Amino acid sequence: MRYLLFFLLIGSCSYDQNISKADIIVSSNNVILMTGSNEAQPLSIAVKDEKIIWIGSHNDAKHIQGKHIDFADQAILPGFIDAHGHASYLAFATQVANIASPPVGRINNIEQLKTELRKFIKDSNLQPGEWVMGLGYDDSLLEEQRHPTKDDLDEVSTKNPIYLIHVSAHLGTANSLGLSLANISSETPDPPGGKIRRYQNSSEPNGVFEETAAYPLQQLAMSAYKDPIGSVQKAMEIYARNGITTAQDGASSPETIALMQAADAQGLINLDIISYPVGQNGLDKNLDSINFGDYEGRVKVGGIKLILDGSPQGKTAYLTEPYYKPPHRESESYKGYPLIPQSEVSKWVKHYAELNIPIMAHANGDAAADMLIKAVENADITSDHRTIMIHAQTVREDQLDQMKELKIIPSYFSTHTFYWGDWHRDSVFGHDRAKRISPTKSTLDRKIPFTVHNDAPVVPPDMIRLLWSTTNRKTRSGKVLGEDQKISTYDALKSVTINAAYQHFEDDLKGTIEVGKQADLVVLSEDPLSIDPEKLLNVKVVATFSKGIEIFNASIMLAQ
Repeated sequence: MRYLLFFLLIGSCSYDQNISKADIIVSSNNVILMTGSNEAQPLSIAVKDEKIIWIGSHNDAKHIQGKHIDFADQAILPGFIDAHGHASYLAFATQVANIASPPVGRINNIEQLKTELRKFIKDSNLQPGEWVMGLGYDDSLLEEQRHPTKDDLDEVSTKNPIYLIHVSAHLGTANSLGLSLANISSETPDPPGGKIRRYQNSSEPNGVFEETAAYPLQQLAMSAYKDPIGSVQKAMEIYARNGITTAQDGASSPETIALMQAADAQGLINLDIISYPVGQNGLDKNLDSINFGDYEGRVKVGGIKLILDGSPQGKTAYLTEPYYKPPHRESESYKGYPLIPQSEVSKWVKHYAELNIPIMAHANGDAAADMLIKAVENADITSDHRTIMIHAQTVREDQLDQMKELKIIPSYFSTHTFYWGDWHRDSVFGHDRAKRISPTKSTLDRKIPFTVHNDAPVVPPDMIRLLWSTTNRKTRSGKVLGEDQKISTYDALKSVTINAAYQHFEDDLKGTIEVGKQADLVVLSEDPLSIDPEKLLNVKVVATFSKGIEIFNASIMLAQ
């Protein structure tokens, strides 16, 4: 059967006498076209002027002039597409203290966190008054099983304001000086869509903030952001070595759009960036200044982002059933909360739909998913809208039926099964609900074109671990979280190639290896379709090509 498919394939891609020269010709015995066949094929691919101009046999490729690159038994696939992440935030993350727990960082307890912050202050030569920023602390993995408080951070410094961002990016914690600079005191009320955590039996803030309550501190701290252009370049390097040829900036602003455009103007962006500015924060006043849907260089604005709730690992996602173990000072009936009311969700969805601007909505909890479903239904959208439900961690079977009818595409944060699977089972959802997070098989069975993502820098944009998590659903402890939701490697690959291209309205340009499409390619150390899915973590990114230009080569990196 393999050889029949091969001969049928090269019969349609045989040598064209009119194609005598190309910029590059890449060859492999394992090319995965992602056009329907779930087997790799021995093929050569000719690229000219950023496009794939020919696909055929190795023998016919010999007749084409150009730079020939033979990857032998290594696998060539369409470049990976970041279905959801935060490019400008990943750039920012390169400049702050890494306070994550293994395998992303090395912090296992609050004492280690404090030591790391002191080292960061010293190594960065921060002067008194300068902000100290850290990213990635995870109360679920710290030995103390709690957030660091202002008391902990005051032990690090009383001369520098400190603000640390939780791994979910939906919570944060500050020291006393940080609170003072933000004018937050016991008299400060909780804002709509957020909470200021306080000491037991007291109104005094303990330094920890949820959702919208964290915005003032985060904005203050990020005002000290140094060398933003240089950090964008570092982010591009991270994407490239993970095989990503299209990245997303999934909660941007006019300012971060301008940053990306400025970096692009300096030639520092070597892959495509699709930006989605947050549409519920007064963006409506600036719509005329934003060009939706067209690339300007390597950057385009793809649509609008709406944020409906928080995070499950931070226990702020909006659920229909109570959390298994409620967070700080909450009752047994606590279900999380929405960031904006249903009336606002419906207003914004209808508004942007009428303007024909694609919508991407953050909805982790099933109650938040209900809000988006209701808004899309009430908006009565008749166009090809491809509304995206970002994360969709806890969507129910009945909601998937509604989403199919309304053509809402879920994009699952499926690396949650590894990073927080044990936490979800033992603390967040309990056993039964936890095993259904990111229900990829239920979605596949309904023929809904879903995608998966890493939400970088919440976790690194490691596409290999993403594929492994999606196919195996193993937790940190090695237990499988939802055996019946496993999918094949090929279907997982679809979710980061052609399905992700479809999500972004780019399926005519990207997502498969076909003549006429953009020459975005990733080379892997071996054929992922031919190995046990459990061994996918052994697969390495060997090279990445964006528009036919090699933007990453592992052998060069090793030699440096």
